[in-house]
Amino acid sequence: MKESNRKFQVGPLAVCVYDTKEALGREAAREGEAFIQEAIQKYGKARLIFSAANSQLDMVANLTASSGIDWNSVEVFHVDEYVGLSLSHPASFGGWLKRNVVDRVHPARAYYLAGDAKDRESECQRYAELLSLGPIDVSFLGIGENGHIGFNDPHAADFSDLQTVKVVTLDERCRLQQVGEGHWPNLSSVPTQGFTITCPALVNASHIICCVPGPQKAEAVRNTLEGPISVVCPASVMRTHTDAKLCLDVHSASLLSRKDRF
Repeated sequence: MKESNRKFQVGPLAVCVYDTKEALGREAAREGEAFIQEAIQKYGKARLIFSAANSQLDMVANLTASSGIDWNSVEVFHVDEYVGLSLSHPASFGGWLKRNVVDRVHPARAYYLAGDAKDRESECQRYAELLSLGPIDVSFLGIGENGHIGFNDPHAADFSDLQTVKVVTLDERCRLQQVGEGHWPNLSSVPTQGFTITCPALVNASHIICCVPGPQKAEAVRNTLEGPISVVCPASVMRTHTDAKLCLDVHSASLLSRKDRF
């Protein structure tokens, strides 16, 4: 069956609904590749931020399989990390970046948040300084079931945050999502705090590609697109960006009220 996609705008935010998560991953990677090539041509390198999440696996698999990217000219960051976890822990988001991006394509530089850093404030400052060394060309983001981007849960998100990286307490729904996705055996095993790049820093990238497949994300997608631009749903901040794209599948788009748009 021929795959199709439906496109519409919510303010400046472009939204595309694909028939399958596989099609979503292919098209998001294709657009990401074009942005990376553009940055390398313009600046001599591309600097990328990745959300380390199941929702990104199809996109990342396609992106890292591409022969059209000079990974020797690419620097990569990850969005967040659990406090207390080393890079070698199976649930580490830095470890996810290493397995799914770095070990596959060997970019010029990979910058990891040290979840097990003894001095958390110093670690926030260290990572913030690395992020500030040049423009971020693409933020590859996801949306949590509670509407978060990164570990910016509703209670911790701040669209005017003066910090670039901070430590936050994770809300229960965020932690339950990690259990539901198979990363932890139960709620009590999930760390209660995390490092995260803040909302303003994530949306300060030249381009945003946000991949959100699956029925578990339908409520968050509806709140992102149809609710107010508010920290009640942190992902809604993407509606303020002039070059952001939200990539959905039919399942994550299933609760949108204007189904005639797709």
